[in-house]
Amino acid sequence: MTRAARRVTMYNSDKESEMNVMEWFVWTIGVIVILLWVLLRPGRCKAGQQLPFWGVNHAHRGLHTQDKTVPENSLPAFRAAVEAGYGMELDIQLSKDGQVMVFHDDTLDRVCGVHGRVDAFTFDELRQMRLCGTEETLPLLTEVFSVVQGRQPMIIELKTGPRNNELCEKGLALMRAYQQQYPGAAFCVESFDPRIVAWFRRNAPDIFRGQLADEPKSYEDMPALRRFFLGCTLYNVIARPQFIAYGPGKKPVLERLAEAMGAVRVCWTVRPQDDIVAKELENDAVIFEFYKPKPRYK
Repeated sequence: MTRAARRVTMYNSDKESEMNVMEWFVWTIGVIVILLWVLLRPGRCKAGQQLPFWGVNHAHRGLHTQDKTVPENSLPAFRAAVEAGYGMELDIQLSKDGQVMVFHDDTLDRVCGVHGRVDAFTFDELRQMRLCGTEETLPLLTEVFSVVQGRQPMIIELKTGPRNNELCEKGLALMRAYQQQYPGAAFCVESFDPRIVAWFRRNAPDIFRGQLADEPKSYEDMPALRRFFLGCTLYNVIARPQFIAYGPGKKPVLERLAEAMGAVRVCWTVRPQDDIVAKELENDAVIFEFYKPKPRYK
């Protein structure tokens, strides 16, 4: 083989190697893009599901006060939110005897001064307890519905626990009854537990659903991989939430990708020390606490 022929052969070999590397790179990028699409893709909103919540400020646990004279998740707090024109956010979980109660914490210690879990007490026992030293007591979800009467949108958070399916089933039954009693009433569901969001995806796809999330470091006492998946909303693969309610801290790149794919952006919980204007500009809905913004900002 002549020297010129050897040069041509080496040149062709180098070009072939470059092409192989380029093909491998393109295939790798393609696989990563497809994988991210599968993991992060949100659910599609149907027939304007998001519109009742769009640009609305929602009072966190009702329009409660920092001095606790109007306790969180109390009937006066929800009544005040309705009268001020705000949407509202609230939390539901089960009592020992299966009543759907409106209460945030797993335990009663902080709010009621009683040691023990909410689901360790019956409805009658919970009714004897008082919220933040006031005369108010733990309300039923049906009692909150009776106060709101479809006048303002509601974000209903389902707390995770050992009886998730029972909570979902009973909560959904009460929501359906609320819809029938007050046609056009606007509400949606959310949870930190993607299994609950996935339950509503399967059993009530007509109800606007969302994934609650926060920075991975906020998930204490969890394995690192699970913290990463929760904080970066990678469990969207099972839940397909239509909105993501994220904490006011820095959003991971992967969560922002989910937003870019169409997830409605909700921020919780904005407080007076936060950049309120920026949070309203960056999000499609806001959950706030301890200040009084305009009911609607869009």
